[in-house]
Amino acid sequence: MSDAKQNQKIQKACAAALEKFQKIDLDKYADIQSKLEYVLGSYAFDGNPVGLYDIGAEALKDLKKYKKSKPRLVSKKLIDDLEKAIKSK
Repeated sequence: MSDAKQNQKIQKACAAALEKFQKIDLDKYADIQSKLEYVLGSYAFDGNPVGLYDIGAEALKDLKKYKKSKPRLVSKKLIDDLEKAIKSK
């Protein structure tokens, strides 16, 4: 897979994770939300996906924890997409 496609995958997955955290709307996820917003903006500016992979991995951990307590609020597809995008690094 080309770098551009890999970068697009991680960007989409991080954007979806950000959207989910915004819908969850809990203060304990404010930090990861701001980090995701920052790395998405940074990637849009400089095209360097390193931050997306790092913060995407953090977001994945948080989403998995949240899914354990509220399984219906975090889709398996979101988790899978994020995992695949991170692994494609």
